[in-house]
Amino acid sequence: MASDQEEDEFLGFSDDEGDGTNSDSDYDDDEATQNAESEVNAHQIGDFEHNQQLPDLNEVGQEYAHECEVGPQHTSGISDNHSVPFLFDLNMPAQQEFPPSPIHQTETEQNHHKPRTPRINNELRLEILLFLLLRKEKHSDELIHGTNRQAVIKFGYTRKTIRLIWQRALAHKAAMNSYFYDSKYHNCGRKRIQVTYESIASIGMGDRTTIIDLARMLNLSPTTVWRMVKRKQIKPHSSPLNPGISEECKMARMKWVLGLLMDYSIPNDPTYYSMYDFIHIDEKWFYLTQKSQRVYLANNEPFPHRKGKSRTKIPKFMFMAAVARPRWGQDGQCEWDGKLGIFPFTDAVAAKRTSKNRVKGTIETKPIKSVNQIATRAMLINYLIPAIKEKWPPHEGEKVIYIIQDNAKAHILQNDQEWQQHYKQDGFTLILTQQPANSPDCNILDLGFFRSIQSLMHKKMPKTVEDLSGDVTEAYNELHAKTLSNVWMSLQYVGNEILKHKGDNNYQLPHNKKKILEDEGNLPEQVKAPRWAVNECKQLVDEWRANQ
Repeated sequence: MASDQEEDEFLGFSDDEGDGTNSDSDYDDDEATQNAESEVNAHQIGDFEHNQQLPDLNEVGQEYAHECEVGPQHTSGISDNHSVPFLFDLNMPAQQEFPPSPIHQTETEQNHHKPRTPRINNELRLEILLFLLLRKEKHSDELIHGTNRQAVIKFGYTRKTIRLIWQRALAHKAAMNSYFYDSKYHNCGRKRIQVTYESIASIGMGDRTTIIDLARMLNLSPTTVWRMVKRKQIKPHSSPLNPGISEECKMARMKWVLGLLMDYSIPNDPTYYSMYDFIHIDEKWFYLTQKSQRVYLANNEPFPHRKGKSRTKIPKFMFMAAVARPRWGQDGQCEWDGKLGIFPFTDAVAAKRTSKNRVKGTIETKPIKSVNQIATRAMLINYLIPAIKEKWPPHEGEKVIYIIQDNAKAHILQNDQEWQQHYKQDGFTLILTQQPANSPDCNILDLGFFRSIQSLMHKKMPKTVEDLSGDVTEAYNELHAKTLSNVWMSLQYVGNEILKHKGDNNYQLPHNKKKILEDEGNLPEQVKAPRWAVNECKQLVDEWRANQ
């Protein structure tokens, strides 16, 4: 059997509790225990706030031991007035006088809802490095005492992270005489697949019309190719069919653009006219519906069923539109939207006989059988001239206005006899001018305005030809004046492209971020042309005239 002293030590009793006297050995043990407790507190005080009292683990264990009583069993060698304590009493509810120490909580209990420290980025690395450099001792690479602790408190990262940033910066300074703070995180992870320019350019155009075809030719997955398109490593393009340009047409296009430049600005600072005295007119077919109309439906919504007599004979009307450049005030408000009107080539005809659709004599809207010079002349004299006199800004007074049209055979020229009787009215002098042949990009309407009107018109989904005429007019009036103003700006940038390519049309329509320039207040009213392109085109035109 174990001795009484061993049993007392196991149960948590000391000798002074048994006999009421203190021995020298007991005093030495108590003093050693107090010294050990002071060392633990001094070691752990760095992780707690100042004057925070740490729990004494030994006292907690002994308190619990004294609180728990023992049953009727006794251990031999111990007096009857002392009982052996249990660790807990099953008959009494658990009592906890001391809260559990936070240093004894498990990691799951402490950090269950704690968010993970975000990965440090290069901007924050630079901020930490500048913070440390400002607290560096002069003529030395040592930091002032307490700098690391201040950085830990301010930025919320560990001492190790702060120390590594500083040590790495010192190492790069010693090697390259410059501090370096960038990380190598971009080198981690799976490397992206690289596709060279030659590997794509060597594939035939017919073999890369879709993402699946291109992926098959590159031996990649379609998803990988799609991600490259999103990263702009591969550029999708829809190739339009452009009209053919002859040498004579190239010279005509160059002369046309050079004529839009102010004479006194050439050659030092070539600048386009403001074009406020220009009117662009053009004709376009508007169809009652499209062969294929895209819509988005609800989950259980039935598919719409559209039907017509023939897909090749969809009802259509031809319209003539006339636009000028909008006027804007100094406060940015639109003073005039530049819209002169859009006029259909239609006739109101009475029905000759009764049918299931209408009775005899009902007025119907019918398209003109042939849009020829007679119809065009009547449209200009009866509709366009009154619209100009009615809607042109009155404060501009008498004005010479140039009406620009294409070279269609149905158009009349300035020397037309009947037109000569009407082109001067009420202070207005209207001059008909033809744009270069095969040059739809030299007309405001073909350049982008008709496309915008057509998009708005098809959203209305007209059912009858009467609805078509009204919806086209409504879409023309609804279109914002800023859209028309942007197209006039694009016309000047297109002129620059014509000069750069020596009259050819082998270029993409320019996008000059007009919205961003407008927000910054840098959107020009008159665009400047490249001086080198103007000089080269003038030289080519002069040589061509000399050879004629």
